[in-house]
Amino acid sequence: MLALLHTSPLHVPVFDALREAHHPGLELRHLVHEDLLTRAGHEGPQAVAEDVREVLDRAAADGARAVLCTCSSIGGVAEAAAAGAGVPVLRVDRPMAAAAVAAGPRVAVLATVASTLAPTVALVEEEAARTGRPVEVRARLVEDAWPHFEAGDAREYARRVAAVADEVTDADVIVLAQASMTPAQQLTSTTVPILSSPRPGLAAGARAVGAETGESPPGPRSDSGG
Repeated sequence: MLALLHTSPLHVPVFDALREAHHPGLELRHLVHEDLLTRAGHEGPQAVAEDVREVLDRAAADGARAVLCTCSSIGGVAEAAAAGAGVPVLRVDRPMAAAAVAAGPRVAVLATVASTLAPTVALVEEEAARTGRPVEVRARLVEDAWPHFEAGDAREYARRVAAVADEVTDADVIVLAQASMTPAQQLTSTTVPILSSPRPGLAAGARAVGAETGESPPGPRSDSGG
C-alpha cells in the first residue's frame, strides 16, 4: 500500500484517476492534512517537521510500504524524516525536477504559493548538482491564482497559471511547482515544454512499493507530468 500525504483534499481524485489509468491494482491511502500547508506558509516548512514525522510514523504503523508527499512546500521536510519512518518517503516533485534538468539549463519555475518557490528551486538545483549539469533557475509567483483554488474554482485557477506560462519564452522548460497546477498544461499555447509532478511522482511511488508501473521514464514533453 502507498500512502499519499496531501495538504488539500482536491488532490485525492487527481491521484485516484492517475492510479486507475496507469497503475490499476495499486492500493492508495490518502492522508489529508490541510493545516500543514497553512502553517508552513506562515512559519516556514521546518515549523511542521515534527507533525510530518508523526504522520509518516502513523502511516508506516498502519501498513504503508512507502509514503509519497504530494505537497511541494513540505516535500523536503518529508524526505528528511524518511530515516526515522522506516519506509521510503518520496516527494512528488523530484522526478519532475530531474526531467527539468535533463531538458536544458534554463528552467522556469512557476508557483501559486510563495512557500513553494524556494523548495522547488532548491530541488532543481540539487538535481542539477547530482547529475553535474549546469542550470539557471528563475522563479515566478503566479499572483492572485491561489484564492481561486481555495474557492474551488479550478478552471480560473488553471487559466491564470496558463496565462503566466504563456509569457515564458526564454526557457528550455517550465516547471509547475505544485501538483494543483497540472490542469494548466491543457490550456497553454507556449512551445516551451511544461512539466508537472503528479504522474511521474505517482509512478515513482508505485515503484517504491514494488508495483508494476507500466510507465516510461518521464521526459521534457508537455504531457510528461500530466
